[in-house]
Parts: sequence; C-alpha cells; structure tokens
Amino acid sequence: MDLVLWRHAEAEEGMDDLARPLTARGRRQAARMADWLRRHVPAPWTVQVSPAQRTRETAEALHMPFEVVSGLQPGASAREVLELIGWPDRSGSLIVVGHQPTLGRLASMLLTGQEAEWSVRKGAVVWLNSRDREGLSPVQLRASLSPDLLTHA
Repeated sequence: MDLVLWRHAEAEEGMDDLARPLTARGRRQAARMADWLRRHVPAPWTVQVSPAQRTRETAEALHMPFEVVSGLQPGASAREVLELIGWPDRSGSLIVVGHQPTLGRLASMLLTGQEAEWSVRKGAVVWLNSRDREGLSPVQLRASLSPDLLTHA
C-alpha cells in the first residue's frame, strides 16, 4: 500500500475553522503538489479528505473524485486515522488530505513506532509505502516534499 499524507495548503485565517478556504498562495501550492502527485504516485488511487473546506480545495487540484471522511477532521488522533484508512491492508494508493498535528503524529507512528510531534508544512506530502514481505509489513519513506521545492510547469 502506498499512503500519501497531504497536509492542506495555506488557508485564510479568522473564520469558522471548517469553512476556511485556500488563499491564492494555497491554490498555487495545491496545484504544484497535485501535478507532482499525478506524475509519481502509482495508480489506482483513492483520495480521502477531511470535511474542512481547505482540504477539499486542496484535493480538487488533483482533478479527480475524492471522498469526504468525517473521521479525518481536525483533531483526529493518529490511531483513529490508521484504523479508518485500513493501513496497511488496502491495495493501491491512498492519498489522505488532512491536518496538523494529526498527519505529523501519524507519520512518526508509522516510521518509528511511536507517536511524536512531527511537523508537516502546509501543502506538503509524506509518502509512505508498506508491502507484505514474508509476513512482515515494513514501512518505507518514499518521499517527503514541500510545495515550495516544486516549480509549476
């Protein structure tokens, strides 16, 4: 299973948390990262997003269907998200568009076995992979990438 944890891009401040839209900069971040994801993450994909406006707008940059999953809302625990997404037993690629600190905690738990306060920048991805090898499912870090490192073609 390929799991891409994608933090929503930069959003407006000062309004209802779930209703915050992306800024112009956030739309550019999402477009750059979506272009990179389309070129690198193997198909078939499933995309799941939190109910927050900023995660939906981030995922819309992929130009493909996505599922809004209430359990991915801000404040979800890493363990809740792991159970929700079926890690590592799903097949294909799953892109989860969510929030801090959940995504950082989830990445740390999968890579080290312990939940820690790791930071994932706005618009950035952490791409993890797990393959069943002789009854074991080791986790591999495929990429960790911030949108400011990408140029938009």
